[in-house]
Amino acid sequence: MPLHLLKLCVGVDSIRDLESWIAERLAGLRERGEKPERFHTTRMVPKRAAELLDGGSLYWVIRGQIAARETLLDIRPFTDAEGIHRCKLVLDSKVVPVMPRPYRAFQGWRYLAAHEAPRDFGASAAEIADMPEAMRRELRELGLLY
Repeated sequence: MPLHLLKLCVGVDSIRDLESWIAERLAGLRERGEKPERFHTTRMVPKRAAELLDGGSLYWVIRGQIAARETLLDIRPFTDAEGIHRCKLVLDSKVVPVMPRPYRAFQGWRYLAAHEAPRDFGASAAEIADMPEAMRRELRELGLLY
């Protein structure tokens, strides 16, 4: 059973913002002639890397809700130019919206067990996934959407 990571998506207000940021970053890498690889750099290296790479994802908390995920492809520890040990979480650049669930702010990242992870928006929830994110958030706050 895969293990997942949970992380705050700081500076992003919606899934569309995240997708735009990813597209801009990948375009910038292409323009500089670098490999267009999607990654997120973090300070700590997950100790449970084998479990995470067995089908795990990085779930993003956006504005107080678990809102989307990206599949983890690799975990690469490295030392930066200042001699600080860091880690690149290599991700599939496809952002998958999930059934939103409230989650309070925290620092760093957290492990998320597979049975605790929110479900992806499936075919039956296509209309919900296509709604503007602000509308989904408001309907959820009113108790009209789960």
